[in-house]
Amino acid sequence: MVDLPHNLWSAMRRGFMGTCPRCGGAHLFAKFLKPVERCPLCAQDWTLHAADDFPPYVSIIVTGHVMAPVMILLGSATALSAGLTVAIALVMAVTMLITLLQPAKGAIIALQWWMGMQGFAARPGKMEAGVK
Repeated sequence: MVDLPHNLWSAMRRGFMGTCPRCGGAHLFAKFLKPVERCPLCAQDWTLHAADDFPPYVSIIVTGHVMAPVMILLGSATALSAGLTVAIALVMAVTMLITLLQPAKGAIIALQWWMGMQGFAARPGKMEAGVK
């Protein structure tokens, strides 16, 4: 028995957490950014997704909005040298970007699956879960 999500947000939350958006019981990713071909529990085919460049854009936008106030604070700290300020900012930005990349891709894949985009069946989550 598959525990289907009842709305888009729960499917996206599952994808964000790196689990199968359909059943929530298995890992969505075989490698860092490569999804499994089929879910071992619910047999959902994840090769149909086309997340492409959208997850990096989401990661960049979130990182930029978080880093803007951090940069203002770092820039106003007179005790830090310019080199140290740049080093801190670079480490923080790169860490955030890499950390957000897989969750963003999982959420985008879940969005595509729920909405029936990119070859997925039309609104599969709603139809299977009986949500109107």
